[in-house]
Amino acid sequence: MDKPARILVIEDDETIALGVVTALRHERYEVEHHANGEAGLQALRQNPPALLLLDVMLPGMDGLSVLRAVKAEHPRVQIIMLTARNEELDRVLGLEMGADDYVTKPFSLRELIARVKARLRGMKGADSPKVADKPGTTPDVFTFGEIKVDLRRRIVTRGEEELRLTTHEGAVLAYLIANRGRAVSREELLEQVWGYTATMTTRTVDNQVLKLRKKLEEKPSDPRHILTVHGTGYRFEE
Repeated sequence: MDKPARILVIEDDETIALGVVTALRHERYEVEHHANGEAGLQALRQNPPALLLLDVMLPGMDGLSVLRAVKAEHPRVQIIMLTARNEELDRVLGLEMGADDYVTKPFSLRELIARVKARLRGMKGADSPKVADKPGTTPDVFTFGEIKVDLRRRIVTRGEEELRLTTHEGAVLAYLIANRGRAVSREELLEQVWGYTATMTTRTVDNQVLKLRKKLEEKPSDPRHILTVHGTGYRFEE
């Protein structure tokens, strides 16, 4: 039997934390809880979990600061943000900083558990992002033009310059490369990279592509490799 995944919860609301921890333990996960960002980050550094449930509004060190530190030090840790904020800007900011998903309070525990399971399933293919239409056609290192991309390490090399890709940037690029020459819809990218589409907008994909172009294209405003397919999504060309 596989060892249960370890989940760290950083949430200062005792009622919410109790419900989340109880529900996760009922699903046989190993769970640790901390009520502030400093203590939670220290615990994560000592024993990184498979997944982090992270409240945005924390006393002291806020959730976005914790997110930034975790993604810099332990990029493989899956992160689901818990937030009471309803503004799309806050949600997009968290995703752009590397969060893998978010849940807006109040949320149902059933929905949260479903998202946790989806993120943990996705970890099994984290080193080589999912490829649906052309399995096995994306090597770890892919070269096009003057650019070399190490998809496993998520590093882009342009001449003497090395740029790091975020988890989602790397996954989006890998999926586009695997399906090069074919128009890939925004909805397909949401489903294949993030796992589902119910609470995300296609703007999430556009933001990732915009950042990718800045790292890959000589002229991001006039791209040669990640092309827009109007009314559909994007197409990768070597």
